[in-house]
Amino acid sequence: MRHDKGFTLIELLIVVVIIGILTAIVVPKFANGKERAMIASMKSDLHNLVIAQEAFFSNGNAYYSGAVPAAAFPYSVSPNVTVTIQNVTAAGWGATAVHGQSSRTCAVFIGAGGPIAPATRDGEVACTP
Repeated sequence: MRHDKGFTLIELLIVVVIIGILTAIVVPKFANGKERAMIASMKSDLHNLVIAQEAFFSNGNAYYSGAVPAAAFPYSVSPNVTVTIQNVTAAGWGATAVHGQSSRTCAVFIGAGGPIAPATRDGEVACTP
């Protein structure tokens, strides 16, 4: 009597093919997650800027800040994100955010400061597709 122990070559080949198929499905999902995280950090930074600008304006200033609001209104950007404030007037402002590792851009505007593409609605952060 012969008792062979172990797997046949065909069984091992089937396992390798199944692992390959699962890897091909999962890897693109993780890559997409990284892009979504970068977009979320840009949106968050712009939303926090809206709050800081409105706090600056409501504190008795007759205008919005043309730069990142002063230390009395703490605001900082996420790593690798650059926020640019533009079109600053007494009645509004706009800003864009870009991430160093993403080709997408997000924007927001308040009042007379916009619209700045891709933002089309006052106070709503929007990003390029």
